[in-house]
Order: sequence, then structure tokens, then C-alpha cells
Amino acid sequence: MINNDLQGIGMTSQRTRDRLVERLREKGIKNQRVLEVIRTTPRHLFVDEAMAHRAYEDTALPIGHGQTISQPYIVARMTEVLLEGGIPDVVLEVGTGSGYQSAILSRLVPKVYTVERIGALLQKARDVHRKLGLMNVFSKHSDGSWGWKPNAPYMAVLVTAAPEEVPPGLLEQLAVGGRMVIPTGSKDGVQELKLYTRTTEGFEEKTLELVRFVPLLDGAVR
Repeated sequence: MINNDLQGIGMTSQRTRDRLVERLREKGIKNQRVLEVIRTTPRHLFVDEAMAHRAYEDTALPIGHGQTISQPYIVARMTEVLLEGGIPDVVLEVGTGSGYQSAILSRLVPKVYTVERIGALLQKARDVHRKLGLMNVFSKHSDGSWGWKPNAPYMAVLVTAAPEEVPPGLLEQLAVGGRMVIPTGSKDGVQELKLYTRTTEGFEEKTLELVRFVPLLDGAVR
């Protein structure tokens, strides 16, 4: 549980989070563990104070540097799909961003490795993770398309930015039987959220739904 001083008041209160979870349930999210973690995780800590009153709306919000914190429904949907194959020991997240998605994952799986190309965002995410006592999240300042190869292979990979095509280096880091949830498609339009499952013969691909994500860009920056 989150400490009382982090629960929020008014538009950031527990009651507001409860309403958000009900909306997610109405939209089809069924995994009760995912819903409970979203219900008890203070999303308002992952956005600027000026945006905190909107933290529990089911919408993406700006976090600076041309990036966004993902819509809660998308966070729940991607997490739910990733865990349908069972609880992995480790998840690789590509695109730490605000740190909210990795915070959700950290309360559902034993260990989360997360990479972020924008150093300033990564430091903010680390600060919030530390404040929440999330000791099983390990982060790295790196180009996301490279993944985190020394810790591969992974049974679960979650990508929070959209490449036009899936980086081969990420597919290579997926274990046989592993699952990757990733948005792909045009930088300027609607993308497709896809599930890749690695088999002994190759990769199975399934399109889940249409989404909008910021593009997955090359190169790490401060």
C-alpha cells in the first residue's frame, strides 16, 4: 500500500482513483490485480503539479520533452495482455517516460528493467520510484531500440513508444515463449497495438487495437 501522505486530496484522492478504475472496468479491463494496482498507485506524482488535477482522467497528459504519460486504459490494456501468458520473473520496458507504467509493472512482477533515451525524464522517474519505495525497478539511460541486451532473453517486453517497424534487436531479446506488446506504425497517424509471441519457428503477430503513441526515436539525449 502507498503511504497516506502520498494518497492525494480532492481531484487526486482515492475516491477519484476508484472512479477511474470503474471506467477502466467498463471499457473491458478484466484483470483484477491490474485494476487494484492502478487503484492504489498515485498517478498524480508522475505528472507536473499543474496537471495533477487531471491525473485520474482516462487520457494521456504531457510530461515535457515532447512526451506523454500514457492513457490509463492503454497502461491497463498493455499490462493485462502482457500478463496473460503468466507472471514473468522480469519485464523489459522500453520507454520509461514518466515512470508510471514501470511503477504499475513493479507491483505485479518480481523485477522491471526499463530504458529511457531522455535523461531528464529518467531522473524524474527515478525520483518518484524512490519516493514510492519501488526497489525492484532498474533503469538505464539508453536508446530504447537497443533494449537491454545483457539481461536478455526476456519473457515479457513492453514498449511505450511507436517505431514504424519493430526493431530487430528487441525481437532478438525475446525468449522463446515470450511476449512483446508494442505499438507500431506511422509517426503522424494512428498506430496498431500488437502482440508478438516468440515460438521455436519464429514470431506470431496479433493486432489488438488502434492506438496513438509518441514515436520511438533513435539516440540518447540529456
